[in-house]
Amino acid sequence: MSTIKKHKQNKLKIILRGLIVMIGGFIAAYGLETVLIPNNVSDGGVTGLSIIGSQLFGLPLGLLIAVINLPFIWLGYKQIGKGCAIYSIIGIASLAVGTSLMHHTPAIIEGDTLLVTVVGGIIIGFGMGLALRNGGALDGIDMLAVLLSRKLPFGTSDFILFLNMFVFIFGSTVFGLQGAILSAIAYFIASKVIHIVEVGLSGSKTFKIITTQPELMVETIRDRLGRSATYNEAYGSYSNKKFKEITCVINRLEESKIKEIINEIDETAFVTVYDVAEVKGGNFRKHDIR
Repeated sequence: MSTIKKHKQNKLKIILRGLIVMIGGFIAAYGLETVLIPNNVSDGGVTGLSIIGSQLFGLPLGLLIAVINLPFIWLGYKQIGKGCAIYSIIGIASLAVGTSLMHHTPAIIEGDTLLVTVVGGIIIGFGMGLALRNGGALDGIDMLAVLLSRKLPFGTSDFILFLNMFVFIFGSTVFGLQGAILSAIAYFIASKVIHIVEVGLSGSKTFKIITTQPELMVETIRDRLGRSATYNEAYGSYSNKKFKEITCVINRLEESKIKEIINEIDETAFVTVYDVAEVKGGNFRKHDIR
């Protein structure tokens, strides 16, 4: 492939990613303006703070989303990189413009609190997940959480939860206790949808197995699941014995079956399981389970 052709393809990918991030911003704006806000339900993060500020001071929501996110975009540029900052600017700008354009759009759901939180959370989560999957963020609080997690001995998700607690507590002064609780539920649903959009419904898992019968284990997994496995040589720190550690990647539908195989062959096997965000290459495809 020529350099010019490769350059054109890369440019097209960048434009396409930016367009998808933009679409994600407009989808999230639609969820806010047609589901959550008309029913006095907020969101988490900077968007939640912007909604609260808009209600308190009567300022345009889109303006607050853009202004409050500015320092976080700068933070993302300094800590994560130029690409993340550019895509985040596109996403946040789309969210801000979208809320302004859709401000007078009629609500698609009214009154039913359970339906409001579920539908609102799904729409916003889908929009945010679409943006994140393509390298952009719609909310600056995630960037702050990443920075704090590097400086202090806590995970990113812990900081996101901690920071949002203050947002929902503050939100209760505007929307009341019920509104704050519904906002937290909607945010929780949105976070789960974001994960699904980023990772996918199928998902994959890595099983690492230490067993006294590694050859039989690998053979049975291959015969009954159609999955290959790899060996890693390892040494026990206590016994100083050499053994084979099996590594096998399976999809979520095969998880219960591989556990059944492990228990059948060696109940005392030591097993660790990891979530896998993405699998590429090799011969990883769906096989018949026996």
